[in-house]
Amino acid sequence: MRHLWTILLLANALPLLGQPLARITVKAGNYDRTDCPVNVPLDQISYNSDKGELIMTEVTDSKELPVPCQIEPGHTATLWFILNGNTPAGAEREFILERGTPPVPDARIRLKKRQGQLRMVREGHPVLDYQFMTLFPPEGINPLFKRSAFIHPLWSPGGEVLTRIQPPDHYHHYGIWGPWTKTHIMGREVDFWNLAKGEGTVRFSGFLTQSEGPVYTGFRVFKEHVDYGAPGEDRVAIQEILDIRVWNVDSDRIWLIDYTSSLSTPLDSGIILDAYRYGGGIGFRATGEWHKDNCTVLTSEKHDRSTADGTKARWCLVEGASEVPEGRSGILFMGHPANREFPEPMRVWPLDANGGRGDLFFEFCPIRHNDWVLEKGREAALKYRMLVFDGAVSPGEAEQYWQEFAGPPVVEVLVPSASEPIFQTQRK
Repeated sequence: MRHLWTILLLANALPLLGQPLARITVKAGNYDRTDCPVNVPLDQISYNSDKGELIMTEVTDSKELPVPCQIEPGHTATLWFILNGNTPAGAEREFILERGTPPVPDARIRLKKRQGQLRMVREGHPVLDYQFMTLFPPEGINPLFKRSAFIHPLWSPGGEVLTRIQPPDHYHHYGIWGPWTKTHIMGREVDFWNLAKGEGTVRFSGFLTQSEGPVYTGFRVFKEHVDYGAPGEDRVAIQEILDIRVWNVDSDRIWLIDYTSSLSTPLDSGIILDAYRYGGGIGFRATGEWHKDNCTVLTSEKHDRSTADGTKARWCLVEGASEVPEGRSGILFMGHPANREFPEPMRVWPLDANGGRGDLFFEFCPIRHNDWVLEKGREAALKYRMLVFDGAVSPGEAEQYWQEFAGPPVVEVLVPSASEPIFQTQRK
């Protein structure tokens, strides 16, 4: 991936030597925005990487400020940047995109492979590990509980581990993961969740991309949902591409993580994902330090832990006691309006879970109430965002972060023409 950076234009710059490629106006709309990721499809400006690199500046009344930006390649290349700081509702901000030679960028979030995991690290602080090698259960436990392709640990910005794997009550729980539980293939039931049944599993197949940059760092992996009971050899029943992206927001208090799952099946018969209280989406087994007396749940529809299970929500806030100075850490789980069954139903363990201790499990479960049929030749996507934090996030803040995910600011792009250049006068 080609990394992009910016340059600082001096206050008393000479007249512009080259015509800017585009003027970009970002409109906050009806909501306040805080450190919000913004994108611009580059086909709007006929961008060609062979013609040089790009730099970006924000134009204010008094000066021009450098803005880190980054290109995501693809069928349509996309330019990403962070609308940094606070942008009030109704406000507009102006940016200039032009060709230039950026300095070598210094990505603040790095990828490091270690002991079967790909770790994401922000300025020396670990964010998460993605387990790509098979992890076996403790000695003496059924080896069918082995798994790969999951997130653990997930740390808070202050260093608190928020996930748990292989708890004795559910050895098949793996941090943040999303296998399907009750499925049918040509009338035969296959369970990819309860590993001890020996009916199926989910495994890592390979890395598709890994990228580091000034705006985000991320990776894409290929996963296979394997049917052990298929006629003949084990076969792949579901193919999944998982895209994990950590945004480089300017805050030591939060991580902002996108989790996008794209699903397809190679089976001519397709596969039925049966309606059930567990399955798919994004599941979270919380740290063993959390229990009914020190952790809470709040949904966008104002349900708490005692009433949230089975209801639908746009977002769900889970938090609990931790050893960070703030005394609390948590995750705001956000679902995208494009997702199936949005607002999405949830599975939230009741207060008396696990013999009354009240351990915490949360899941956005798109098949909670209705079957879902995956057909060969058709792809489906589920998009989630996690705000990982220390301290507290208010319901109002949760709603603002969800609005930024579900309805980002409006972006208008103005390209110059020979008769109407973007700037008629000298820039300051």
